Amino acid sequence: MLQLKNIVKTYGEKDNKVTALNGINIAFRKNEFVAILGHSGCGKTTMLNIIGGLDHATGGDLVINGTSTQKYKDRDWDAYRNRSIGFIFQSYNLIPHQTVLSNVELALTISGVSKSERRKKATEALKKVGLGDQLHKKPNQMSGGQMQRVAIARALINDPDILLADEPTGALDSETSIQVMELLKEIARDRLVILVTHNPELAEQYSTRIVRVKDGSILSDTDPFEPENVKETEKNRKKRVSMSFFTAVSLSLNNLLTKKGRTLLTSFAGSIGIIGIALILSLSSGINTYINSVQEETLSSYPISIFKETTDMSGAFAAIMDSHKQDADGGSNDKIKSNTDVYEVFNSVSSSSKQKNNMKDFKVFLDSNEDIQNNISAIDYSYDVKMPIFTRDVNNKIIKSDLAEMMSLSMGIDDSNPMTSSTFMSMGSMEMWEEMLPGKTDDTVSDMLFNQYDLIYGSWPQSYDEVVLVVTRNNQLPDVVMYSLGLKDSEQLPELFKKVMKGETIDDYGQTEWSYDDVCNKELKLILPCEYYQKSEDGKSYTNLTKNDTGLDYLFEADDIGVNIKISGIIRPNEDATSTMLTGYLGYTKALTDYAIKKTNDSDLLKAQIDDKLNDVIAGLPFKTDSYTEPTLKEMSDKINDFLKGCTTSEKAEIYKFIMSIPKEGEAEEYAKSILSKVSRQELIDQVTQMYAEQMGVDSEAILSYISNMTDEELFGYAAEMLSNQYVQQYAQMMEQQLAALTLEQLSAALDMADITDKQYVELFNKYTPDKFSESSYDDILSEIGYADFTNPSTIKLYAKTFEQKDKIADAIAEYNENASEDDKIKYTDYVALLMSSITDIISGISYLLIAFVSISLVVSSIMIGIITYISVLERTREIGILRAIGGSKRDISTVFNAETLIVGLVSGAIGIGVSLLMLIPINAILYSATGIEGLSAYLPPVAAVILVAISMALTLIAGVIPSRLAAKKDPVEALRTE
Repeated sequence: MLQLKNIVKTYGEKDNKVTALNGINIAFRKNEFVAILGHSGCGKTTMLNIIGGLDHATGGDLVINGTSTQKYKDRDWDAYRNRSIGFIFQSYNLIPHQTVLSNVELALTISGVSKSERRKKATEALKKVGLGDQLHKKPNQMSGGQMQRVAIARALINDPDILLADEPTGALDSETSIQVMELLKEIARDRLVILVTHNPELAEQYSTRIVRVKDGSILSDTDPFEPENVKETEKNRKKRVSMSFFTAVSLSLNNLLTKKGRTLLTSFAGSIGIIGIALILSLSSGINTYINSVQEETLSSYPISIFKETTDMSGAFAAIMDSHKQDADGGSNDKIKSNTDVYEVFNSVSSSSKQKNNMKDFKVFLDSNEDIQNNISAIDYSYDVKMPIFTRDVNNKIIKSDLAEMMSLSMGIDDSNPMTSSTFMSMGSMEMWEEMLPGKTDDTVSDMLFNQYDLIYGSWPQSYDEVVLVVTRNNQLPDVVMYSLGLKDSEQLPELFKKVMKGETIDDYGQTEWSYDDVCNKELKLILPCEYYQKSEDGKSYTNLTKNDTGLDYLFEADDIGVNIKISGIIRPNEDATSTMLTGYLGYTKALTDYAIKKTNDSDLLKAQIDDKLNDVIAGLPFKTDSYTEPTLKEMSDKINDFLKGCTTSEKAEIYKFIMSIPKEGEAEEYAKSILSKVSRQELIDQVTQMYAEQMGVDSEAILSYISNMTDEELFGYAAEMLSNQYVQQYAQMMEQQLAALTLEQLSAALDMADITDKQYVELFNKYTPDKFSESSYDDILSEIGYADFTNPSTIKLYAKTFEQKDKIADAIAEYNENASEDDKIKYTDYVALLMSSITDIISGISYLLIAFVSISLVVSSIMIGIITYISVLERTREIGILRAIGGSKRDISTVFNAETLIVGLVSGAIGIGVSLLMLIPINAILYSATGIEGLSAYLPPVAAVILVAISMALTLIAGVIPSRLAAKKDPVEALRTE
């Protein structure tokens, strides 16, 4: 039973207020055919919409089966329209992109009926209206009468209690109108049918009750119904309905398929951002994979290295990496505040400097620990063993085969100067002689070296006295190495240096090519430091025979001293080697190191020193104790004055020459300062780089890299010391020439009259006063002799083939530290992990930055998709009204359009991934052409592809939220009126 109580419906506000229904009171029986008759604009369609729940009254109450609808919510109205109401419209209101069968099924779909059941019911309904053979046609393939019968079948599919027909014959011809009216008359036998029409003939012919309406009021009712008081019940509040997500997807997919061109163009536009991000991720993944492979190869060149004395640089690295961070206290806005970045770096180094590792106990642990032994590919114990190897140059002069020695010789600087070896070696990170990694068993050379280097001449070392020469891939060696091997005249070096300092260009490079035989047949000899010394006649000290040519010649030619070294072969890095282990130019075996240690430890000199810890056995003097104090200047001058009184004329003459060869205090420094004041930093860098590159054959890039990193103080300080030393030598030569014309008597007399300066007193004291104490310590002497203990290495290098193995080795060391005392904990810095992780972070940072830029296109495309979705909402406004009329809720409408945006996002993502995969083919070809690296190729990880598609769907879904909400809020009545 349906009853309208004093229903009022007004539109507009205040002066524009229009009353469509004015106090309608009417009740309907459960089964009758009621015709509401009236002219256009009288309010009959408004009354029908209120009865059907599409519109709501401004006042009054709609009572359904005795229940007031005043407290109905949207979901209650949705269920009412879906289960109790069937709508038949004048303009059919079929969804054009759905088949006839799908249009009829729609109400059942919203009701949650299974697919098989709704297909069966829809087919039966269409057969009842005579369309059993038209199931799969689209509405635009049918006549008006057929479409109206489809609308009737759709209205009846849910077996509604009430059928509402709004001018169902208005757009039909007479014959078809009669067919439709007959069908409605048949339906009215078992349910309430309310027909809105302005045709009185049809109303009188087919209806059982005619209600005439005019200006929003009922004029007459041919068969009024006065219901008895019915107790309110919740019976009519049927189960709420909801459209499934898959139904929404189906509706949206069919709609998109009707506009394939626009859908594809929209999806492609949305895929541009996905393509950009996918390509960036592919390149980043490819580069990171390549870096990982390089890391594993690099492990052979940069093993876990543990030193007896070490500085943990991890704190410094952390301080440097954090130096860009801002202080939480921003300071004053009108003042500049200095941070403490440099101090933090210094403090981090200072606080951890000179840490000592207990190598003896740690070696025992390494040799016995299974985890270490199972994960290392090789282990190398190194010792502070000097390998002084001598040879003869082209002038038959015996020279030490050492790069620092050659550098010192070229500069005319004594090798005792602390600026020489450390500075020269750091410039090119160059080593002349280097121990090669031994194999895990008894092999003299590790397999890793065999894998990294090709033997191009001779053979690998088979015994302790054999070495290999290491050349570059172009069979080249620096000039300084050839000088060190005696293949070039070392006496040319000082002259070449002078030319460079004068700005002259070196045109004559001398011999630049040698045969393999010339190099391998070079005579080399290892003379250990313990063999340098010969006991003095008094037996109280030892004399270093290498300090003069005669002694050096004796050592080199003696058969019972030293070991003759043979260059057995020549090796060079193979083409496949990304990283190589050796940094030196001549590689010797561990067997030679073992020989040197045993030979030194068995020497009489070392045994004598170990037995006497209070005296320097070489100098024959006691070591300084804590109570020792340096002599004062007065003590020095008094001592020298007493010494001069006992000197002969010839001795005084020599002393006078000596003191006159010493420049005045500060004179050499002023000379250097005057020269450097006319030179800019860049000019000085250019001169030094050119000097070493031309004179020594050292790589100019390596020199420039080192010098460029020097501060002004370091660079100019180094140059000032070099110029000062040159000035001292030139000054001494000049004074020697000036004094050469004087007799011994004149020189002696000049000394008696000379006013000796403080600096000259110090130099005279150091030269002519015999030492009472050794200037070296006990440890210094042991080191000078070459002492080493097999159980206490100075360096331990642990090699691993993979990063996983390296991590397990690091875990084993960490476990060792947990059980060790604080002093015995092993400290080391994993530089490879620090540096390579930084590179990976940089690449990731760049990738994220590029992704951020490309993401802008994603946002823009998402906005575009949102606009297109809104256009789709406008185009499908009538469809929105139809869905609402058959019981679809606001949420269902939102779901339909959200499904549409999801489909567009899915297609966009799929297109983006597909295009990206195709583009990777030429990109990888370009990468290989540009780099020549076979292992470097871009690829898109499957997980990343899935995530990108998901991101595309999520962004389009977000972009469609506003249009979908607008669609859901549309007035269904207005939506149905939209053309």
